[in-house]
Amino acid sequence: MMKTYIFRLFAMVALFCMSACKKDFLGQTDPNAVRVVDYYKTENDILLAVNGTYQALRSSNTMGENSGLFTDERSDDTGRNDNQSNAGEPFQFNDFSLLPSNSYLKAHWLALFQAISRCNLVIGSMDKASFSNPANKIQYTAEAKFIRAIMYFELVRKWGAVPLVTQPLPTLDDVTANTFRVGEAEVYKQIVADLKDALGSNLPNFQPTGTLGRASKAAINAYLGKVYLTMASTLADGKTENLNNANTYLMAAYNMRTFGNLSEIPYADVFDVKKKTSCKELIFQIANKQGDLNYSSSIAANNQAKGENINSLKVSTGIGGNVKLDLINDYEAADPRKDFSVKFANDPTVKDWFITKFRDNSPEAGVNGYGGNDWILMRYADVILMLAEVNNLQGNDPVAIQYLDMVRARAGMPLYAVARADAGYNSKYPTLKLAILHERRVELAFEHHRWFDLLRAFNTTELVAYFKAKPQASYGNAKLANFSTKDRYYPIPFDEVKLDPVKMYQNPGY
Repeated sequence: MMKTYIFRLFAMVALFCMSACKKDFLGQTDPNAVRVVDYYKTENDILLAVNGTYQALRSSNTMGENSGLFTDERSDDTGRNDNQSNAGEPFQFNDFSLLPSNSYLKAHWLALFQAISRCNLVIGSMDKASFSNPANKIQYTAEAKFIRAIMYFELVRKWGAVPLVTQPLPTLDDVTANTFRVGEAEVYKQIVADLKDALGSNLPNFQPTGTLGRASKAAINAYLGKVYLTMASTLADGKTENLNNANTYLMAAYNMRTFGNLSEIPYADVFDVKKKTSCKELIFQIANKQGDLNYSSSIAANNQAKGENINSLKVSTGIGGNVKLDLINDYEAADPRKDFSVKFANDPTVKDWFITKFRDNSPEAGVNGYGGNDWILMRYADVILMLAEVNNLQGNDPVAIQYLDMVRARAGMPLYAVARADAGYNSKYPTLKLAILHERRVELAFEHHRWFDLLRAFNTTELVAYFKAKPQASYGNAKLANFSTKDRYYPIPFDEVKLDPVKMYQNPGY
């Protein structure tokens, strides 16, 4: 059981090529085997390993474009009404009936830790490899720490306390010794340390066209700001200091921008496949290659509903990226982001809202739907609205409104002071906090931010009340009545808990 666990949880196996044929083969050491930690010897070996950490980002089980099951489908934006497909396991996420034995949950947990394992191997092998260019050693270390930090950021927000491993674990005893949950504050401390180390490196402010998709100082600053903002909103201690730090790093990212006002960048340009290398709003993205079998984007085709062709030339036979009526009803009248982001499918067998925000119906993408969309992980509208959020939490409402209005102005929507005069708007968003949360929802819809925004905006009791106040009719088949305090966190996968129920204790309510 423990050997299975090593392969499953951290993928930090010490030996390969165990091919001995003797009865006591488990006690033998193959003299021809190469230990993973001793494999990396050259600068190119390290570069290929760093590339492998970026490859881990692409997975639908980590943070890739098709990972919405673990984010948006947990929220009130998207979901699925089919509780039968795949044994009903995907439905559990939005129905708040998630079981610790859920195989999708387990795959997500494993993939995140496997990505961290790759990063640890890279970082732990740096001093064993020879570098003809010492600057590359600094750069590659910074990139691996950046990826490790954002993977742990995913883990701590979803599960709370998690195992914290920052070095390769070459033996079974090493794995056993590190198999225990560490408190959120300690995990965040490591995330911050990794991001600050990366920020102090020789990485550029922005990556040039040829290396888009790699870490940059603008991206690191933006993530540091988001991490500190999350800490301020979710940890018991240090709120004032965390908010100050959030403001500092978000402003650093904002001041690195290469444009003047956000209004200079049309909203549609942000998602235009032809402008993805030149759009100045993009900070960090997973780069895809149009028409390529292995490195193309499938999100346009996957989101398309039957009878439609707005997203892709690939013929759809299903409902596509289903959108909840709750989000549709949250768009203000005449908000152009609605018409760009969603559409009502009027096929005889599919009559529902689906996602149209990510499109590539060009001949180059073809009938197989090999799209060129890059998956955007960080952009300036996100940073600007986080600055609004931070200033609101700091009591600087006039400044917060200035940032909020930057995004509303770009969308062609009335500025906040004018919107507040509308009785309908004021009734739905009676506080600036709720107005910012709404703006993030409609601006960043389907970009995998909504669930995390809700976790920052509300404590657990408030979050339960927020969901249960929604009309069930606008939520679909998933049951709002299921939502309870346990749903603030995901359950630890059952297979991990049963290995050590004390050190890998289950989250409450599961």
